[in-house]
Amino acid sequence: MNGHFRDDLAIVLVEPRIPGNIGMVCRAMANFGVGDLRLVNPCQHLHPEAAKFAVFAKDLLGGARVFGTLAEALADLRTAVAFTRRSGRLRGDPRPVAAIPGLLQNLPADGTLGLVFGREDAGLTSEEVALCPHTAFIPSRPDTGSLNLAQAVVVALYEFSRTADAAPCSAEIAAPSQGEMEDLFRRMETVLARIAFLNPASPEGGMGHLRRIFRRAAPSREELGLLRGMWDQIAWSARDWRGRKRGEG
Repeated sequence: MNGHFRDDLAIVLVEPRIPGNIGMVCRAMANFGVGDLRLVNPCQHLHPEAAKFAVFAKDLLGGARVFGTLAEALADLRTAVAFTRRSGRLRGDPRPVAAIPGLLQNLPADGTLGLVFGREDAGLTSEEVALCPHTAFIPSRPDTGSLNLAQAVVVALYEFSRTADAAPCSAEIAAPSQGEMEDLFRRMETVLARIAFLNPASPEGGMGHLRRIFRRAAPSREELGLLRGMWDQIAWSARDWRGRKRGEG
């Protein structure tokens, strides 16, 4: 299949379990001019059933990139949106899908936004949602089940097609990628765990709040380098830390 694909969007499917769904997602992507498909630990995505449902988008299916983890799939993206029907303190403040295309207005000219969808039967875990700076939901009746995976992708891509004329703004400040931000968060978590700041039973609680604070700050690459250096120095300074003194709160 020939044609120009937009380079500001990527579809990320986490552990899809039905080959036909992957094929239908490919077909939807081709319909809306999106060619970057990323699969995280998928089922047999080149299964004949996937090719059957991909129809005219078989080339897109064959060009899908496979990753072992969601963090790896997001590493080179500028930002990402996790689609989830569930809410909770670890899942941020989901926006309705119609508001998501507005994120392109703050995307660097060479940046890509990832739309992340979870498993057909269980969706995304809280840890996977935490890897994405933004969360979104597709409004539907609360007394019914969630949309089929391919249906959800179609709805999301349709919303972007409605704002196709809104070109991304060129960013004067070089923004870090998802992988670069995750590197900072790993350094922070290592230090905070070492000094017993995080609850060892659920470190994701504290880290979730810190992730949101730093993402709202939207540091540039230069600022991120400063932050990484600061946390490295803190890690070095705390290497001989022996724990809280008795009686400290």
